[in-house]
Order: sequence, then C-alpha cells, then structure tokens
Amino acid sequence: MYTLNIHEQYKKEIIPVLKKQFKLTNDLEVPRIKKVVINIGIGKYLKDSGQIDDITNFLTIITGQKPAIAQARKSIAGFKIREGQQVGTKVTLRGRRMWDFLEKLVKVALPRVRDFHGLKESAVDQGGNLNIGIKEHLIFPEILPEAVKRNYSLQVTVSTDIRDEVKGRAIFKALGFPIGINR
Repeated sequence: MYTLNIHEQYKKEIIPVLKKQFKLTNDLEVPRIKKVVINIGIGKYLKDSGQIDDITNFLTIITGQKPAIAQARKSIAGFKIREGQQVGTKVTLRGRRMWDFLEKLVKVALPRVRDFHGLKESAVDQGGNLNIGIKEHLIFPEILPEAVKRNYSLQVTVSTDIRDEVKGRAIFKALGFPIGINR
C-alpha cells in the first residue's frame, strides 16, 4: 500500500479540510508553510574550530544543504563575544527540501526522542509559527551514533504565511505534528 508523502497529503487532504474548517472559499486562502529554519548555536565551541566543523557537517547531513555561518552583530563583554565573531550556523529550507525535512521530522525523528509526550500547545506562537527545541541531534537517522563525539542541540522554526495561532496550530496538527498529545 502506497502512502502519501506529507506534501501530497497537504495538497490532496489537508487543504480541503482546512477550507471547510475555517470557511474559506479559495485554495490560496488556506495557510501555507513558507520555510523551515534550523539553527545550532556554537557559543560553547568558539575556541574549538574542529567542533564548529563537526556542527556544520552534521547540519549539512541532516538538511542536505550547506549551513550559513551567523556572526555577532555587536560585541557583548558579558558573553565574551566580539562583533563579527561566529556565533551559530543556520539553514533555511524551502520547496522540496523543506517538505522532505518536515516529513523526516514528523515521521522519523520526533518518534525517536526518548520519553517524548508530544509538543506543547505553546510551541506555536502568536504568529502561527512552530518552534521546536531538540536536545540531541542523534534523533535524525542520518547520524551514526558511533561517529558522534558530542551531542548538539538545535532549534527548528517552521514559518507559515498566517498571523493566527489557532490556524497555525490547526495546520500543524493536520500535518501530523504531535501537538498537545498526552500532556
């Protein structure tokens, strides 16, 4: 039996359901996902360039796209950060890579999290965007645990084109994100 991938499911099943639920007349009025941004902060590893290379390699493997290096915009003495210093890596996914990543996140990675009881309702902000903090990058199937020296945490932001928390929560639940389950 062939199952629909998450993008086909969105187009064929979720759009009609959301149109009916929110009483929309046109398919283009239905909330859409614009992009997915994955961030890893490298604050702890500023002195160790080998760790920064590991982080960028892992992020490339997970997303299929080379990450951009984020630099500090201003100096902050309390954090020992200088302007222009590398402070993180980020990848912005759109189109096919975005849908592939979302499918992997929902169907493979999140179920692999130990003692996972679902995402909190507050993970969807007032702008309708979903924010997920992942403590271990090992939940992704491409990462071999034997090759890992340190665990890295990452933050995933799924941006939508709506500005409504209720519609945002509805689209993410329809896509299969475990929001508000067993809480």
